[in-house]
Amino acid sequence: MDMTSGYPYPLGATIDDNGVNFSLFSAHATKVVLCLFDPSGQVEVAQYIMRVSTRQIWHCHLADAKAGLLYGYRVFGPYQPELGHRFNHHKLLLDPYAKKLVGEVIQHPALYGYDVDDPTEDLSFDTQDSAAYMPKCQVIDHQFVDDIPIAPLQTPLYKSVLFETHVKGFTKQHPLVDTAKQGTFAGFSSQAVIDYLQELGVTGVELLPVHGFFDEPFLTEKGLNNYWGYNSIAFMAPHSGYIANKNGDIAEFRHMVSRLHQAGIEVILDVVFNHTAEGNHLGPTYSFRGIDNASYYRLLPNDKRFNINDTGCGNTFNLNHPLVLMLVMDSLRYWVEVMGVDGFRFDLASCLGREVYGFDPGSGFFDAITQDPVLCKVKLIAEPWDIGPGGYQLGNYPVAFSEWNDRYRDAMRRFWRGDGGMLPEFAKRFHGSSDFFEHNGRGPSASINFITSHDGFTLHDLVSYQQRHNLANGEENRDGHQENCSDNYGVEGETNDQEINAIRERQKRNLLTCLLLSQGVPMLLAGDESGQSQQGNNNAYCQDNPLGWFDWDVIDWSLVSYTAKLISLRKRFPMLCHQAFIHKPEALFDNGLAWFNRQGEVMTKSHWCEHHTRTLSVIITGNLGHADIGAGPESTEALLLLINVDYQSHTFTLPQLAHLKHWHCLIHTQASEPAVDSNQQVKLMDRSLMLFHTEFTKE
Repeated sequence: MDMTSGYPYPLGATIDDNGVNFSLFSAHATKVVLCLFDPSGQVEVAQYIMRVSTRQIWHCHLADAKAGLLYGYRVFGPYQPELGHRFNHHKLLLDPYAKKLVGEVIQHPALYGYDVDDPTEDLSFDTQDSAAYMPKCQVIDHQFVDDIPIAPLQTPLYKSVLFETHVKGFTKQHPLVDTAKQGTFAGFSSQAVIDYLQELGVTGVELLPVHGFFDEPFLTEKGLNNYWGYNSIAFMAPHSGYIANKNGDIAEFRHMVSRLHQAGIEVILDVVFNHTAEGNHLGPTYSFRGIDNASYYRLLPNDKRFNINDTGCGNTFNLNHPLVLMLVMDSLRYWVEVMGVDGFRFDLASCLGREVYGFDPGSGFFDAITQDPVLCKVKLIAEPWDIGPGGYQLGNYPVAFSEWNDRYRDAMRRFWRGDGGMLPEFAKRFHGSSDFFEHNGRGPSASINFITSHDGFTLHDLVSYQQRHNLANGEENRDGHQENCSDNYGVEGETNDQEINAIRERQKRNLLTCLLLSQGVPMLLAGDESGQSQQGNNNAYCQDNPLGWFDWDVIDWSLVSYTAKLISLRKRFPMLCHQAFIHKPEALFDNGLAWFNRQGEVMTKSHWCEHHTRTLSVIITGNLGHADIGAGPESTEALLLLINVDYQSHTFTLPQLAHLKHWHCLIHTQASEPAVDSNQQVKLMDRSLMLFHTEFTKE
């Protein structure tokens, strides 16, 4: 094919009327070679030296090149680890803008830029060719992807109910999904899966990483693999293992989004831009390290041989560099504009907002997203921490972001476990965590509330285990969180004790009820609604097997039904989704939230300070028209939640308030529904709750 100089933008491989343009950023390279492969990906059939560099972007154009072409790069430059440079032209490198990867990485010493047997480690230089062990990039014409229609949804975040799940794990064992499609995007878009999600009532799925990712070598050596996928290497390519089509058609992903949108379900992607699969200074060379290590990664200022490791994964991606930031922004826009997703959850997001001097809510990354005309319209969710200095930043993100609220998680767990002195903390979290999010004008939807997530116990295990049981991970049970705020109620793990099992079932329902009734945005972990267990493993990142997969043969359908009812109640009553924090109603019929003790008295400062009190009531008022102020009684309703987290039963007196009468029970977690007596009293058994409803009455 005839080669011309081409053009620097857009980066990556871009099809035009005359062929394909190739463009790659490297600030410190001395030469870049484009390598082409035969359709098998095994034979390197041509090399083209990219002789033109415009503002550190190397580019060329191949006439008559077409979609489907397999390629990679070899990048020449200094190999000086002490100065941060790790160029090694013997290593085939992936295009950071690759839209599709063909083939799998095969662990081999040739993947490393240094001789793994040399005592000087990465100060040595390896001359083995890595091409045979690397997947190849494929030129993609995404016009055929664009042709798949996607109906816009734009569900307001404050009305959302999110469902965190895994493309493979959720569908791998589904009996009604075609075997060839189990564990894939096609399987996730199957009617049986969509029917389940619709019947449950969730408004959006939050998918664990779907970007192209590789397994860590240390897992491969143990016969395990990275199941969760938090080891990205290709920010624009759907993970090839999740594509069912034999030809690896990436349109399968957009088809999944299209089908979910038709069912009224949004798609949010968990994205990993804080680190890559290349690990620390002793890790393999797949892409960024060999293209320009000193630009793509943050390195120790006084010894550039070593990576800054604010992620705990060996390296930290350098979003302080404008071209690296451009890559991330281009990736996000690609998944919105081409693949049709509705938002993102940013893994270890404090890394993304960290400037040289530390975390900054006005960092370049946050500013870039906020001003972007595409990305400012989608849902943005931060995991507001990393392990670096000053990494815990809950509540300190820009107004465009919502945040995973681990303070909510821990408060709910400890409260229902029966820990003392938890009333004030519980109330703050139930109210939407205004102490974290209101200071910069955000509302309750800034708080993504969750009891469990992929990282930790499932809900069933949370009430069945006190200790982690992670031996299957091959790390002698040292991995995973040590403190889980959990309880087993007398027996570690599964038991035939009916009393213990009854407590566990109540506790699961208690926690789910509080999650769906709290102000903020609820996020369910897939399987919590059906009683899924990981046998006490609280770090199942490498359990790509039935332990980590959703078990469709063992489902507690009564719990599924209970969860679906909770979601329907949340959708029915607008007062559960207030857009602003409610501190004191402006008028009698305005939105309100008021706390009472079990005697029906308004909570006072002394009541809140009672360390051993484990009972509480709350009335939430609101109007069906979503009016902020001035609502009339004809459109105003109230919910009353009675809570007993104590180890013994207690009698509650319903609060006696004007305009609030004729309470009737909507849902409860007791063995049977007790009646309210003539004195407006009701008895709640230990570890249970009841939810009542009434409409305002004129007097």
